[in-house]
Amino acid sequence: MDLYQEALQKFAEVFERAKLSEASDPNAMVVATASADGRPSSRTLLLKGFDSHGFVFYTNHESRKAQHLMANPRVSLTFYWKSLMEQVHIEGTVTAVTPEEADVYWKTRPRESQIGAWASLQSRVLDHRKTLEDRVEEFNKKYTHHEVPRPPWWSGFRVKPNRIEFWKGEAFRLHYRTLYESQGGAWKKHLLFP
Repeated sequence: MDLYQEALQKFAEVFERAKLSEASDPNAMVVATASADGRPSSRTLLLKGFDSHGFVFYTNHESRKAQHLMANPRVSLTFYWKSLMEQVHIEGTVTAVTPEEADVYWKTRPRESQIGAWASLQSRVLDHRKTLEDRVEEFNKKYTHHEVPRPPWWSGFRVKPNRIEFWKGEAFRLHYRTLYESQGGAWKKHLLFP
């Protein structure tokens, strides 16, 4: 097993432990982006899948985060599971998932979430909550008698990692830190001081 596969296996193991110990949303992660001029921003999203090709999440491509990613494809993901005292930090670059992948995931979403994706003008100013509620009602009526299609602006991103760090909390702040990093196309593994 190469070091990249070792890192993915290690992530899969801690993620499975988190699913058993976290009360809700063990797939929650902080996604940090930066605008074209370097202005940082972070928010919490949900991981929707991962494999050797990368870590996948979905969003409105007209949102602020998506605009950042299209202008500057560098991103970081941070998972923190307090119940385990473990954290994984991933840095890499994003590419868009294929329309076919987005369609497959879209069909797994609850209908209410699909309607919400149509109703929300994500990241834009909202004058009153009632405006959003009216838009939800409008799209509920529009799609009453058939499946809700995926909006053309709604899709996903795949993060191809070049750095994966595992952090395990220990007494007296003498934490374990293990770094897997791509250097010149080859993955290396290092222990880091806490």
